[in-house]
Amino acid sequence: MTGTLSTQPTRPGSWAEAGVNFAATMMILLGMFQGLEGLTALIDENFYADVPAYAYDISVGTWAWIHLIVALLLMIAGFALFAGSRAAAGVAMVLAGLAAIANFLFLPHYPLWSLVIIALCVFVMWSIVRSGIFVR
Repeated sequence: MTGTLSTQPTRPGSWAEAGVNFAATMMILLGMFQGLEGLTALIDENFYADVPAYAYDISVGTWAWIHLIVALLLMIAGFALFAGSRAAAGVAMVLAGLAAIANFLFLPHYPLWSLVIIALCVFVMWSIVRSGIFVR
């Protein structure tokens, strides 16, 4: 019959599954990048630019711990996202958003790297939403 809607549940396509797998892989990779950023700040605080008149006066040592904690959470969420659950996707969306915000605030200290991380976080969020995991 033409013109009628099917009431049978649809199986997610390979594009949707690939989107979630890509997002999970990128979350783990973003966690590694954040971890490197945090370790670099812990090992050598002089590596990052000192911004004396910045509105958010946070020391580089504090940024190191923020990046390390976000890194750990991103990697855990990335591995959980491989399971394909909606809860993991929601947590991954929130963490990718938090990582983007953290790197936006870190932007004056190391602009190029922060912009790369922000772009990857946005791409991960787009990939999760586009996959349709919240609609299933």
